[in-house]
Amino acid sequence: MKKIKFLAAVCCMVAVFAACEKNEPSDNTNGNGVNTDQNDGNSNTGSDNATGTANGHEWVDIGLPSGVKWATCNVGATKPEEYGNYYAWGETEPKTTYNWSTYKWCNGTEDTLTKYCTDSDYGRVDNNTKLYLSDDAARANWGGAWRMPTGAEWLELITKCTWTWTTRNGVKGHTVKSRINGNSIFLPAAGSRSYDDLYFAGNDGYYWSSSLGTDYPYRAWGVDFLSDYVGGDNSYRCCGQPVRPVLFGE
Repeated sequence: MKKIKFLAAVCCMVAVFAACEKNEPSDNTNGNGVNTDQNDGNSNTGSDNATGTANGHEWVDIGLPSGVKWATCNVGATKPEEYGNYYAWGETEPKTTYNWSTYKWCNGTEDTLTKYCTDSDYGRVDNNTKLYLSDDAARANWGGAWRMPTGAEWLELITKCTWTWTTRNGVKGHTVKSRINGNSIFLPAAGSRSYDDLYFAGNDGYYWSSSLGTDYPYRAWGVDFLSDYVGGDNSYRCCGQPVRPVLFGE
């Protein structure tokens, strides 16, 4: 049984890698991958550059054209380098097992979706392609005006910032520094959860957006990064991934 679970989890993650290379974001922006720098030293960025708080959580103004401000920590974390909690897409509470049988918005399989579906081959069609705030892990846990970033907002962070692979207090990840005003955040390489295990922590980073996938409705869009790669990604909605909130208008 353990071997079956492991193979299923690996298949899930292999699909993630394939999606990262082949899929395009919903705003038709091509070439998501960007060159990254590497740094083996400790980063001094993150909360040091925060310019305010909202509902008790720090944000950084990176000077992005959209006006979106990024949180300094993941949901469930108290420091920039902490992984925080893992959420299936559209769920607002962490859990111990992440697969289709435990996923809230289906009847046990990827082709029996009950919400956020655009194709009748995969469930009940409602044509919703963006999470309602009631299903947004950032809003549910942090309140106020906090929410999950859209796919377009992740792309803005990718294209308007320099991503440098580094280590912060012993945790590997990317320092994301604005090319506009020099402010930055740190995104730990927190990996992803499938079934009851955590995979690729310390090597890969997977973060959800609030946008439905651009290929099949059983996937959702987000960002995926390695030490030398950053790009868009369509991941299985039932997998557990971190959430980095954003703020607009505060």
